[in-house]
Amino acid sequence: FVHTQVSLPPHHLPTHIFYNMASVVGGKGSFMLAAPDKEYKMAKFEIGRPAPGPEDVAIDIVYCGMCHSDLHTINGDWGNDKYPLAPGHEVAGVVRAVGEKAASKFKVGDHVSVGCMVLSCMTCGMCDQGYEQHCSKGMCGTYGATFPEGMGHDDCHGTPTQGGYSTDITVHQRFAFKVPEGMPLEVAGPLCCAGITTYSPLSRHVKGKKDQHVGVVGFGGLGMMAVKIAKAMGAKVTIFSRSNAKKEEAAALGAELVATSEPEAVGALARSVDTIIDTVSDFHDIGLLISTLKPVTGTLVLLGGVPKPYELPAFSLLFTGTRVEGSAIGGCDLTQEMLEFCHANKVAPDLEIISAKEAEAALHKLHEGAGGAKRFVIKMDTLKEM
Repeated sequence: FVHTQVSLPPHHLPTHIFYNMASVVGGKGSFMLAAPDKEYKMAKFEIGRPAPGPEDVAIDIVYCGMCHSDLHTINGDWGNDKYPLAPGHEVAGVVRAVGEKAASKFKVGDHVSVGCMVLSCMTCGMCDQGYEQHCSKGMCGTYGATFPEGMGHDDCHGTPTQGGYSTDITVHQRFAFKVPEGMPLEVAGPLCCAGITTYSPLSRHVKGKKDQHVGVVGFGGLGMMAVKIAKAMGAKVTIFSRSNAKKEEAAALGAELVATSEPEAVGALARSVDTIIDTVSDFHDIGLLISTLKPVTGTLVLLGGVPKPYELPAFSLLFTGTRVEGSAIGGCDLTQEMLEFCHANKVAPDLEIISAKEAEAALHKLHEGAGGAKRFVIKMDTLKEM
């Protein structure tokens, strides 16, 4: 997922004073685990959070999942130049305080989660239709974005947002989600990134339809969530992977696996797949994948933020009528729907809970592709040990 940044001028910060999403200038009492530069060397910084405004929810963070987006933002792949940077948009915690207008939705003690965005204009056509991630004025990402003017907490206008690698956060009630009763908090956070990113296109193209055949490209964290959600929707699932190494792992989830290094095996699927969810974030050939789509209705959905442009096989698209689209997370209502769906269908990511001290090593594992399909989830109260 790529953060959309509101185009506002930078604010000149006093030395050693940092902002989180609505943080107090020179404040104290809260802490964040942040990268001071483009390297993955994480350090502890003290910050301050304000009391929630009328529409806000103050949350004590219990867990925060780690995402590949954290890597791309820290190392500047996606244009970030704001440091120190506390990543994290897979947040789950407990409500500590609520603003008066948020009290009808949340109460102290509620279990809540926060995903990839913390604000949008909330008034444009896109926001009105539930597509806050496509806000006409630019949504505000949970980290690596710029806090906008005129949306409350104007003392933070123009400053960089920071994420869930922190002890607490304050967000507008619209962008906080109720965790279904009985869902573990460590599960809820990752679902608000990997879960909604895959649920969104699957809800458009697969949910409620019979005899669907879904292809999933890549079998990492996003790919595994796509497989689990598609299976919960009743679809047949085929995983496209570089090799057959994860064939047994795929079978355990009720999916078939085809190696893209074997053109004959891929060719045998010609014109048979309804929807392909492509989760790979590195450049790769999509022409062979398009050939497996059903004519007219078949759709390839790109989820990976790949900077290099793809080459599209024009004649394949012309003579089959297949489609290629992009998809970025989902709106607020859809995110809440996703949480309820996953809880009802017992869909959860594979994860490993780690301490704040272990986060730096986990980032390196993600960078090296050694993390597998599991999600690393930081237990945020361990930040006090650093």
